[in-house]
Amino acid sequence: MAVKVLIPTPLQKLTNDQATVECEGTTVSELLEALESSCPGIKGRLCDDQGALRRFVNFYVNNEDIRFLQGIETPLTDGDEVSIIPAIVGG
Repeated sequence: MAVKVLIPTPLQKLTNDQATVECEGTTVSELLEALESSCPGIKGRLCDDQGALRRFVNFYVNNEDIRFLQGIETPLTDGDEVSIIPAIVGG
């Protein structure tokens, strides 16, 4: 089952400058593990030491914020699109 992951520019150095990566996973959690396998170091930028998503990184599955779905256990199906969006802070 292939899921398309949209990678933000600051993380593309970990994906060989690819803006889009295809990975396997039935949940966002599994997708993160697959992403880490193909792009070592990326999970450390997205998750804290306990494996929880960092507060300043937002995940969307088919344009739906996973915070309003099932969080990191949000189910994925073949052809889904996952967007990783870093929070922008300004003043």
